Amino acid sequence: MNPVPPLIAVEGDYRSMGEQIGVRTADMIARSVETYSERFRSQARLDDETIDRWGLTYYDLAQQYDPDIAAMLDGMAAGSGQPLSRIVALNARTELLYGTGYRDEGCTSLAVLPSHTDNGHTLLAQNWDWHPEQAEVTFLLATRDPSGFTVLSLTEAGMLAKSGLNSAGLGVCANLLVSDRDAGGEGVPYHFLLRGALQSTTMAKAHQRLLPVRRISSGNVLIADASGGEAIDFELAPDVFGTLLPDSGLLAHANHFLADLPLTDLKAATSALTQLRPTRVRHLLAPAIAQHNVSTTDVVRVLRDEWSYPDGICRYPDPQAPTADQVSTVYSIVMDLTARTLWIAPGPPSKHPYTRWELDAPFGSPAAAAAHDFAPED
Repeated sequence: MNPVPPLIAVEGDYRSMGEQIGVRTADMIARSVETYSERFRSQARLDDETIDRWGLTYYDLAQQYDPDIAAMLDGMAAGSGQPLSRIVALNARTELLYGTGYRDEGCTSLAVLPSHTDNGHTLLAQNWDWHPEQAEVTFLLATRDPSGFTVLSLTEAGMLAKSGLNSAGLGVCANLLVSDRDAGGEGVPYHFLLRGALQSTTMAKAHQRLLPVRRISSGNVLIADASGGEAIDFELAPDVFGTLLPDSGLLAHANHFLADLPLTDLKAATSALTQLRPTRVRHLLAPAIAQHNVSTTDVVRVLRDEWSYPDGICRYPDPQAPTADQVSTVYSIVMDLTARTLWIAPGPPSKHPYTRWELDAPFGSPAAAAAHDFAPED
């Protein structure tokens, strides 16, 4: 059974917040550095000198892309006692492991516009599918800078973001994509892009953080915004990107390209059920979409869908696969961007309740910070 992820809440300037994260998660960061450094060596055939050189190269790119991100990385290294190069390398793992066959697996994301929800709120949700043991070094990270800008995101130790939401009402979900355009070399790492989008105060600024930058890997970013009730999906690849918009108030994505882009999709044939997961989402939500009354409970039921077990939207480890290759839903996230609320369940979510977090609660009374909701029988 995966644990409910711990919450790490930090306040201050960005270097200070990074240092606090490093101090409080030092043991987990050490495990992540050890795990990924070994993968860099064994799978990418990178020696320690090369890992460190690329880590510092990506740190220079972070300073150009977003100085706040660079400051957090620098602080995290200082607080955890790890070399800066290895902290940055964690956040550039997709790029460093390019061509080795090591790729994040799975993930199903969806957004529902307020015109089609029961309370007029913007909803965003995702199942994160990956190796089950990764739950042990994953937590919810809450950051608040001196201006009061707040971000709440799921993250792996030593990394800055995965899916999450911010105090401007913007939310981000991430999905794996792989194309023949992907390459090693110098460019803004995918996980920098996710944090950059979450650091954005408007939808327009989020676009600027994702699109006019040099990318060297593919990835999908689904963004929704409470303030205008809009959502958009960007299929990102080096030098090109595709755009998808909601249909009848719903936008869903899995792990293959849907836009017509000049590339070859290298994951469409192998990612479990990716060809049907977005359609399955639409079919399951169709009655509520037609009535314009999609609720968070409806979204949770979609994320708990076990059809085509063990490879459905709610994914289980395949008992026929070697232990090292097993993948399942590690965490499931539902966000009400209008209410600035996040629900999270350990995987598989069909077997566990969701814990509710209010965006501001991590900086208030611990007793009021979280509550359980959506029991497995719901």
